[in-house]
Amino acid sequence: MVLARIVVIELWIGVTAYALFAGADFGGGIWDLLAGGPERGAPVRDRIEHSIGPVWEANHVWLIFVLVTLWTAFPVVFSSLLSTLYIPFSVAGLGIIMRGSSFAFRKEAQPMRLRRLFGALFATSSLLTPFAFGTVAGAIASGRVPAGIAAGDVIGAWLNPTALFGGFIAVGTCAYVAAVYLTADARRAGEESLVAYFRRRAMVTGAALGVVGLAGGLLVIRGDAPVLFTGLTGRALPLLVASAALGLASLLLLRLQRYVLVRGTAGLATVAAIWSWGVAQYPALLPSALTIDNSAAPDPVLWALAIGLGVGAVLFIPALILLYGLAQGVVAPESG
Repeated sequence: MVLARIVVIELWIGVTAYALFAGADFGGGIWDLLAGGPERGAPVRDRIEHSIGPVWEANHVWLIFVLVTLWTAFPVVFSSLLSTLYIPFSVAGLGIIMRGSSFAFRKEAQPMRLRRLFGALFATSSLLTPFAFGTVAGAIASGRVPAGIAAGDVIGAWLNPTALFGGFIAVGTCAYVAAVYLTADARRAGEESLVAYFRRRAMVTGAALGVVGLAGGLLVIRGDAPVLFTGLTGRALPLLVASAALGLASLLLLRLQRYVLVRGTAGLATVAAIWSWGVAQYPALLPSALTIDNSAAPDPVLWALAIGLGVGAVLFIPALILLYGLAQGVVAPESG
């Protein structure tokens, strides 16, 4: 079913976009959590707030796109995932709600104790949400989500070595991408002390992520998810190598203080890692349970979805590019 495969590619593009854009927002919240006390951490938190403030809510459009597309095109996969993994999905959903509301309320709250409370909720939920999504990815990739309503182990599916590893990698990736982006934002704003601050954290996080992700991760996956390991070290190996090479290039560019270029290499390293997962388990959507062909909706549904996605892309993507351009100062608003 060619049409179903096209929809899967579009779905994976949505997953990738959410990981990059919302991941950077989550990472900003993680650095907010680690910034220190109210006085010492104030400049860091101000930079994070100014960087993610214009776009943080828009990034969740990608999550809505992924869920609606999955529900429409592959309803059996959707119901199997949401029923077996309802605990981590609920944690992620609550985290998104807590994060959004506390981010908004923190700016408006007057008593310092309330500002600290909302700040703590924002930062903590920024950590828990990507961790929960990472465990979902690990549960899927390790083949622990069977077909059927609540057919899997609702606890063991996401509390296992591969799923927990996925949670930690998701948190580390968000922190790394955010640090890279914030370094460039601080340089553009002329905040040289914050440039050095985020640069150090980007280099340390990137190096740790590379070691843990490529060395420790393969050991964990080899023992806990051998089918996934075979795919990663087989047809997906070029993507893993590309991710590692781009990661090393990003560390070099950070050392050379090429902050615009490193945004591209760091993002591409993340993209390569995400697509290596998809290639490793292709054509399975739920390994050992459901493939693209035996879980896709009827062709009329897929055609209607494809047309709707095409129209939506024409309307949505230019607006999103304009929003990001305005937020980054690439596009200047017209003066009155």
